[in-house]
Amino acid sequence: MKKILFFLFIGLIILSSNSLLAQQPKQILVKHSDFADRNQMEIPDGAVLTGNVLIDHDGIIITCNKAYYFQKENYVKLFGNVQMVQGDTLFLNSKYAEYSGNAKQAFATGNPVMRSPDMTLTTDTINFDRNKQEAFYKNFGRIVNKENTLTSTSGRYYATQKKSQFLTTVTITNPQYTIKSDHLDYYHTSGHAYLFGPSTITGKNNFIYTEKGFYNSKKNIGHFLRKSYIRYDDRLIEGDSLYYDRKIEFASATNNVKITDTINKGIIKGHYGEVYKLKDSMFVTKRAVAINLVENDSVYIHGKRLMITGKKGNQIIRAFDNARFYKTDMSGKCDSIHSSTKKALTQLIGRPVIWNEKNQMTGDVIHLIGDNAKEKLDSLKVLNNAFLVSKDTLGKGYNQVKGQNLYGKFKDNKLSYVDIVKNTEVIYYVYDDLELTGIEKKLSSSINITFEDNKINTLTSFKNIDSDLYPETELPENARKLRGFIWRGDEIILSKDDIFPPEENEIHEKIVKESTAEKAKENTPMDVRKETLEYDKKNPTKKNTTK
Repeated sequence: MKKILFFLFIGLIILSSNSLLAQQPKQILVKHSDFADRNQMEIPDGAVLTGNVLIDHDGIIITCNKAYYFQKENYVKLFGNVQMVQGDTLFLNSKYAEYSGNAKQAFATGNPVMRSPDMTLTTDTINFDRNKQEAFYKNFGRIVNKENTLTSTSGRYYATQKKSQFLTTVTITNPQYTIKSDHLDYYHTSGHAYLFGPSTITGKNNFIYTEKGFYNSKKNIGHFLRKSYIRYDDRLIEGDSLYYDRKIEFASATNNVKITDTINKGIIKGHYGEVYKLKDSMFVTKRAVAINLVENDSVYIHGKRLMITGKKGNQIIRAFDNARFYKTDMSGKCDSIHSSTKKALTQLIGRPVIWNEKNQMTGDVIHLIGDNAKEKLDSLKVLNNAFLVSKDTLGKGYNQVKGQNLYGKFKDNKLSYVDIVKNTEVIYYVYDDLELTGIEKKLSSSINITFEDNKINTLTSFKNIDSDLYPETELPENARKLRGFIWRGDEIILSKDDIFPPEENEIHEKIVKESTAEKAKENTPMDVRKETLEYDKKNPTKKNTTK
């Protein structure tokens, strides 16, 4: 038993000794120099090596014109045409350098240049830690690769990850754009840049701001999160999350989307939007609303989906599925809305209804016509089955006018008069000093109605008039409504918030709550994407077979 313990003890000593030997730094090996000399006066405890000096240390080959070799310290000082080569992939050239075999750290100055297959770094001083495989510089440096030039006041290069990191001002220059940031991680083989803190991307056609973003310089696509926006000459795109493709000038935005048309004086909001710059078109959904300025009043147009196409002066706005609009003294709804800025024509299609104060107008199709020169609402048309209804202000009845078509005119943004033509019918409550004198039923070829303060002021019939005035007690309830009468008062849109259906408001409240909570959190750098981490694996470097 004692022998067994003895041999176990000896074995542990041997293993421990081997472990200590493995941990000890390897000695610098001088493989060649044309001349070698020792001068204790000039270089105490050091050897002077001159002429074609060749040094080997644990996977790095060093060449230079002259070297001071300190064997005890396992340290060398290198002079003239210094080159350090690690694994045939990393090269560090300079006029002067120092290298510690114990620490496995290099210091290079005198026009130092570090090269790898993915980049070239130039600065005034480079420090290289071989244990961490990190190089850093503290003064102005320039990194060049196939796509970009990176300049910064300081930086760090991670050889294993093939990544540069900048925690001070850095600029990436590309023929198509310039990136500026105070915190940026750049992966050289993939061309992926991760931006943190106030950062900008300035291109020929746009300007991007973000405080947390990703940009793929090879594919020219980006993803931006914190306080981000994309600004063109004619529009500004904002949202909690932005995606951008420079090649096709496409941008999409998610949550709290706001697209401002600086030329056409319009704003489009929603929680998802797409902008096709080259096609002059955009698409917005999820509580989408288009806001336009008309004579110092805002017009709000909503649809489950909004599409805006065309250049300045010739834009088309389309609102689909349960479309609605609102302005201070007018609102309406229909299945879809089609609005042309060039024609100044807005068409309400599919069960359209308009409320002008307490007046309700319906028909098969309704047109609102503007005056582009004056930027005012000019007139309206209700085509086929035109029906005008207003509540009797003193009683419970309804004043009604119907005909084939209705043509109206606005003055100072208020409805001034309407003409109803072809086979017109009227039911009208007649008063004398606030006392109801009767209910008039009338047939005629056409009718003109004037309004004052959005209330009926006069009603005049023309040609083939057939009129009867009935005492209230002599006209039964079922005769007090014209055929086709529908009062949609419970649908009246009373404010800009009423244009949204309940289900879209629920989505909106949820998104706003989540967005507010996210913005309250401390901003942190974006997680590195899987496509970045796996890029080298999926895109292996082709081996150079040329000799």
